[in-house]
Amino acid sequence: MATHIAHLRVPASMTTIDTLLEESGRTFADEAGITLKDEPAPLYRLLVLSVLLSSRVQAQLGTRACRELVDSGFGSPGKMRDAERSAVHDALERAKFLSKDQTTDALQQGAELVADRWNGDLRGMREAADGDVDALRGYLTEVPRLGPVGASIFVREVQAVWPEFRPHLDEKALDAAAALGLPRDAGKLAEQVAGDDVARLAAALVRTDVRAES
Repeated sequence: MATHIAHLRVPASMTTIDTLLEESGRTFADEAGITLKDEPAPLYRLLVLSVLLSSRVQAQLGTRACRELVDSGFGSPGKMRDAERSAVHDALERAKFLSKDQTTDALQQGAELVADRWNGDLRGMREAADGDVDALRGYLTEVPRLGPVGASIFVREVQAVWPEFRPHLDEKALDAAAALGLPRDAGKLAEQVAGDDVARLAAALVRTDVRAES
């Protein structure tokens, strides 16, 4: 549930960050049914989610489409690559996703890239980036239909299990932090939470910012 900046309720016993985490601190991966771990399948599913959200669709639509794709058996690069195009398209149709033709092609081409370049395991991408967030973004944007927005989403979420990329709070999250009277500084914000909660804080701030724009 998103939190409106102007109506953030902060009990006397809680800080603004505590309230953010309680009210809006669900990651987008969790919303999509992804139990994020440093393992091939959940990492690939996060990549799929990032491609879907890169289209700037509503988060609920992207997470729903990701769930449908995984439930339909396309939760690994091999399964996605080898699937009948019509089957992937139909899964997106059931999720009422937009741009189904382009997205179907992008997902299958991206699965082929992951299978061929990274042997189906995005931990190879992690190793190649070696803690350099710009290098990681570069590898991510080689994936079809995964632009800067989607790359930022992936990094923002994956920092929960790839700690060398912490703290990652993008401009949208930092803008929301400033609007709430919090430091517009990723390092200072990250100091206020446990390491594996940085991704939850980033998601909460993004949800707050999105709600404020609506």
